[in-house]
Amino acid sequence: AVNAFTYRREDDAYEAAREAERAVEEGHGLGPLHGVPVAIKDLDTPVEGAPMTCGSAPLADNVAEEDCLPVERLKDAGAIVVGMTNVPEFGHKGTTDNPLHGTTVTPFDTDRIAGGSSGGSAAALAAGMTPLAIGSDAGGSIRIPASACGIAGLMPSFGLVPFDARPDALEAHSPFTALGPMARSVEDVALMLDVLVGWDASDPFSVPAPEADYVGATRRGADSLSVGYSPDLGIFPMEDIVRDIVEEVVTELDAAGASVTPSEPAFGHDYETMLAAWEEGFKLLLSSLPEKVEQATGIDLWGEHRDELMDQFVAYIEEGLDQSAAEFKRADMVRTDVYDAVNDVLADNDVFVTATLATPPFDADIAGPTAVDGHPVDPYFGWPLTWVFNLTGHPVLSVPAGFTDDGLPVGLQIVGQRFDDETVLAAGTAIERIRPWDDHYPPAGIA
Repeated sequence: AVNAFTYRREDDAYEAAREAERAVEEGHGLGPLHGVPVAIKDLDTPVEGAPMTCGSAPLADNVAEEDCLPVERLKDAGAIVVGMTNVPEFGHKGTTDNPLHGTTVTPFDTDRIAGGSSGGSAAALAAGMTPLAIGSDAGGSIRIPASACGIAGLMPSFGLVPFDARPDALEAHSPFTALGPMARSVEDVALMLDVLVGWDASDPFSVPAPEADYVGATRRGADSLSVGYSPDLGIFPMEDIVRDIVEEVVTELDAAGASVTPSEPAFGHDYETMLAAWEEGFKLLLSSLPEKVEQATGIDLWGEHRDELMDQFVAYIEEGLDQSAAEFKRADMVRTDVYDAVNDVLADNDVFVTATLATPPFDADIAGPTAVDGHPVDPYFGWPLTWVFNLTGHPVLSVPAGFTDDGLPVGLQIVGQRFDDETVLAAGTAIERIRPWDDHYPPAGIA
């Protein structure tokens, strides 16, 4: 079992399906997602009447009182919420396990990680348990599991999908955090994005929906694309198999008519400095969680339940509490350099592509690799190349780029200009046509 779901809304889902069927029979107006099942991440996206545990034992009995805005929009479009999916405790790492619900694994090898923190959503998709799912992404939480589970996952442009976070409506800016669609195909990601976008007063960073045709963008060809690429961003160690697969994809894009150019962002900083800048914001975000949880639920995580929390989560909170405002603002200057470097690459290219992870999915019983290609790395965030773009807020889609000899999926990130999510989706579909992945999924039902 891949252990994708923490809660299934079976009776409610069956009743909603019967109502959807009656609406068809009676000729009622149908939404774009009418009758389509969708799985919801058990973090950031509450569903009225469903448990909202955030993968944390102290919240085992917490039940959401109302739908968040993205869930409202999915339901209004006709989607049927089938359940909540597993996460690491409060999304604090890129693998999905917690003492409350256990470990989630990839359907491609149930001894290996599903990625995180939207690991349950990705595993459910890859296992054929749902056609659509929603995730959230502050450091790769949509894209890491998309790579590990061989599915498509989009971190939209920051502000494109409203994030009605409470009690802290401003939490999503550091690092840039986005809610986004996950599916087996890029076209399904586009269809779901179309439902989710659009300004809402609840999110101070929300922007009006652009005049975009996301589904239409998936019908474009590769011959209209200019593509810059760097498999490792010039700063990450990487396993040869990942590098080789990325190189194969860009070679095939070139053969399909795209204009492909090696393009290495001039970040002006090394990997350690950039990771530290992202961690400044991420740890500060985590350090505020105990107070937010107490305001929202009355549960005192830090004073009464600290010994029930995962060790690394506690360590991140403590490190966040020790940070100074000066350190935080110094990190913002590094972020500015990274933002400018990405924009410089995109000034000459429609999209920029790079690997999603530096390694294929690894064993699920470790925190993460301590070395990649012989180079020491941080076991928690030294192997995803994803967090770089949470420093900048650009739209990034991860799609399967290929598979190892053992059948493990390897993902590729497609980065676009802010609010040009259309072109990112177009490039994703171009890769999907060149290297289709749908026939690689394990038999449905193993979850």
